[in-house]
Amino acid sequence: MTALIHIFGIRHHGPGSARRLLHALQELRPDTVLIEGPADASALLPLLADPDMVPPVALLVYAADDPQRASFWPFAEFSPEYQAACWAVRNGASLRFIDLPASWRFAENPVEATAPEPSKLERDPVGVLAEAAGYADGESFWRDVIEENPAPGPVFAAVADAMSALRDAAPPATGWEAAREAHMRLEIAKAAKSSAGPVAVVCGAWHVPALQAKVSGTEDRALLKAPAKIKTIATWAPWTMPRLAFAGGYGAGVAAPGWCAHLWAHAPGEAATPWLVRIAAALRAQGHLVSTAALIEAQRLATTLAALRGRPAPGFEELREAAIACLCFGEPLLWSGIAQNLLLGDAVGAIPAGVPAAPLLEDLQREQKRVRLKPEALDRELAIDLRSDSGLERSTLLHRLAILGVSWGKLAETGRSRGTFRERWVLRWEPEFAVKLVENLVHGATIVQAATGRLAVLLDDAQNLQGLAGAVAAALTAQLPQAAARGIALISQRAAQTSDAGELLASLPPLAQVVRYGEARPTDAAQLGALFTRILAQAAIALPYAARALDDAAAGSMCAAIINANAAVSLAQITGEDLVAWRSALRSLLDDSQAAPLLAGAAGRLLYEAEAITPADAADLLSRMFSPGRPLSSASGFFQGFFEGNGERLIYDEGLRNAVDAWLQSLGPNDFTENLPLFRRAFAGLDRMQRRRLLDALFGRAAGVLPGLVLPPDAATIWPLHLARVTGILMAPPAKDAEA
Repeated sequence: MTALIHIFGIRHHGPGSARRLLHALQELRPDTVLIEGPADASALLPLLADPDMVPPVALLVYAADDPQRASFWPFAEFSPEYQAACWAVRNGASLRFIDLPASWRFAENPVEATAPEPSKLERDPVGVLAEAAGYADGESFWRDVIEENPAPGPVFAAVADAMSALRDAAPPATGWEAAREAHMRLEIAKAAKSSAGPVAVVCGAWHVPALQAKVSGTEDRALLKAPAKIKTIATWAPWTMPRLAFAGGYGAGVAAPGWCAHLWAHAPGEAATPWLVRIAAALRAQGHLVSTAALIEAQRLATTLAALRGRPAPGFEELREAAIACLCFGEPLLWSGIAQNLLLGDAVGAIPAGVPAAPLLEDLQREQKRVRLKPEALDRELAIDLRSDSGLERSTLLHRLAILGVSWGKLAETGRSRGTFRERWVLRWEPEFAVKLVENLVHGATIVQAATGRLAVLLDDAQNLQGLAGAVAAALTAQLPQAAARGIALISQRAAQTSDAGELLASLPPLAQVVRYGEARPTDAAQLGALFTRILAQAAIALPYAARALDDAAAGSMCAAIINANAAVSLAQITGEDLVAWRSALRSLLDDSQAAPLLAGAAGRLLYEAEAITPADAADLLSRMFSPGRPLSSASGFFQGFFEGNGERLIYDEGLRNAVDAWLQSLGPNDFTENLPLFRRAFAGLDRMQRRRLLDALFGRAAGVLPGLVLPPDAATIWPLHLARVTGILMAPPAKDAEA
């Protein structure tokens, strides 16, 4: 016997739809409940009713041979599908999904016809109705007109009529969308034949007219040509409230999940006052004063606005405008400071221990409990002391996840915090991390195994010493000794086979981090230190030859490598013969006429900063490099290497300042204009006060007191005017008479 079929068109993640649907199911008492969702994951659907399942959660289905091909179907507590599934389990009704199998999504060309880009009408039909009715968003329209109307009548019948009118104005469904609806019709027909009682179908309101249409099974089956079978794995994964604001899964997102959760938690018509109280609490938490009188005025204003707009009760727009006017003193900026947390929420779902999950997801849950780190959906700062066991364990877990591409935490102020045995992290959990972990199953079934396996791949794929050094540093930081030992061996082998100075230099900074801060973790920093000095010695030998005959781009890359390597030498606290050899290599660039001028200038600056050459020697060096006999391009390159980002030296060192002064005065207008961008880059690091002090050093206190410098007629004009253009401080032209 064909059972009576009832199709309930709902708004995905709509709290009013969920409330109305529960009431309808309680009255109908269906024998079978069918839900829009992947048919091949129906076995997991009853798990939503597990008492330990804490929404928001998402059904995760991925291809077994390629986990990157994955799809999510999210469920919140206020999702009608979630409430329908829980009702069916509680009442013993048959329960399953009826949409196309998820495996079809991962197949190539799952449907012959390719659907065109969906129109706005197809993407958000409720939004189109809301716009036509003068509403700002679909949620408010749906709540006022459909879900919480004081005299709603047959709500779901009205929804079906509205969608029928919209679909009459839209083009017929084709391709993937047509196949989905055909599959759902066939599943409904199958359930109607096998069910002993009523059948309840829960689907997006847009599909209701198509599922009610009389289409023969032959026509529907003609649209469904099953692709090659692809093995899929389905499980449940934690979701986050902010992610519900994005379209995905069902193809629908809600603009304000936090507001929807608030509507679900309060009876119809009683949500306004508690929402204003939450706004006040959020403002007070940020130190703003919010009085009880202001709350009363906000409530009155919201009610008045709703009455003026013909709405049955204050909605989100009225409450927001009233809060800005009465609680935020008319400042939208104050509202924006609390809006994200209120509107999006920060809840993260939880999966029961007995629910089958990917091994890496299960291991992560165990690790999170062990180190007492709870995933949260909004940014949260975490300060870690590496000298404590708990701090070291937390840091190690976060570093291992980073190796797997799961950036749950991001380091802030890396160098300074490591130097004080502390790390500062900014944590934010994203649902996509579950997919990343699934993808890494090929490397191992636990976090440790997967991170070790992932590093093994990175080490094998590394094309140079820098890549190897970075992988080794990551391995040591994440407490992965097997990967670290293998990486050190590969670095030793690679270093013995290369004489490329750029490659050798680029490998030093990541190694220096571990050598310098290795004592914060149980690492073999001594072995790495010996490797560091060995590579440094090889780089010192290769550098003089590698600095010759370089074009501008190659010279710029080599200059950055030299500067970073010198910083690594300082960080690793290299002394003795190794330091002498490195500085000798830098000094050789100063005396080599074939070395790129940019590199010679950088080498001179590094030696000067390290006090390896005296100020007098530095001034003599600049005078020699800026001598009239040298080509302008050579002098300009040396100037850039010596002063770029380090122009403040001219404020304090008179010898350097005089050498640059003499050179700039020797330049003609055309030569100066040609090199003006270079000069400005050299002084880019100076703030306005430092630039004033540089003028003071040249011309006395007048430059720092007067808004513009006025020079007598007999003063040298080229250099002051040049300096004005370089520093960006306007100066008056020379006076025409002595009195001026």
